[in-house]
Formats: sequence, structure tokens, C-alpha cells
Amino acid sequence: MKTVIIKECGDIKTSDVYTFDLNKKVVKDCIGCWSCWWKTPGRCSFNDLNEFYHRYITADKAIYFVRVTKEFVSGNLKTLFDRMIPLYLPYTVYTSGESMHVPRYEKYPDIEFYYEGKFETHSGRQIFVDYINRVFYQFYSKNIIIKPIGEFIAEGDDNT
Repeated sequence: MKTVIIKECGDIKTSDVYTFDLNKKVVKDCIGCWSCWWKTPGRCSFNDLNEFYHRYITADKAIYFVRVTKEFVSGNLKTLFDRMIPLYLPYTVYTSGESMHVPRYEKYPDIEFYYEGKFETHSGRQIFVDYINRVFYQFYSKNIIIKPIGEFIAEGDDNT
């Protein structure tokens, strides 16, 4: 199973897995030029995320380890989500009562999303969880797991 890891927190040790470390990479803002749809389909004209795009779209699973900032995702992670638009076509369909971009690829990775941080209220956590579910629903991911980082169990770990 091909896995990609997107992380901004946690001391997760991985081998033979592509890791996109948001602590080492500041993602440039999307400038809305549409080049990723018209001039270089599937790739941003900045050319700074090409390897990430390839690894993400060919992965069976994407595991996120993120830091909750003011009960929301960090600005850097939100920018990465915005910059993932080249993975979809510029056309939209009206499905299940809402507008969505048409998928560019046949499959998208399953998601395991682990967060580090606390929420002031249950409703604050629910808003966060709902947002993450909506993002990956719009990204055509089929299986989405959202849990606190303390509940992460690496594949092959024996939790006995």
C-alpha cells in the first residue's frame, strides 16, 4: 500500500514513505492564475509541489499529522488544501445538491487525519471535524478517519 504523510507535528518515525513536512516547507499562496487548469493541466505554474502532487495522487492512503491552531487548521495547511486544486478539473458538476469540481483522476487516497491540540468546547471540535470531512469529501476521498494524534497506531505496531 502506497502511503504519503503530510505532517506539521508529531514525532512519527516512518521509513520508505514519502513525507511532506509542513514545518520545513512554507506553501506559497494560490494566485488564482488558472494555469494549473489551462496551461499546465494538473500542475501549478510555481512547480514547487509537483512531487507532492504525484505522490499524493498515486497513494492509496494519505496520513495527516496536524496542529490545531485556534480550533482550526494552520494557515500553511489551509494553503496546501487550496493548492491541491490542480488535482481536479476546472469543470463543476451539481451532485447530491451541491456543486463540486470534476475529478481529474480515477481514484484519490483514503485519509487518516490526526490532530494535536485542544478545543474549548465540544461544538468547536465538531466544527473542525465537519470542516475536515467536507474538505476530503470535496477531494473525492472515500474513507476519512479523524482522530486525536494520541490515537494514531502505526501499521505493524503491536498495541498489546
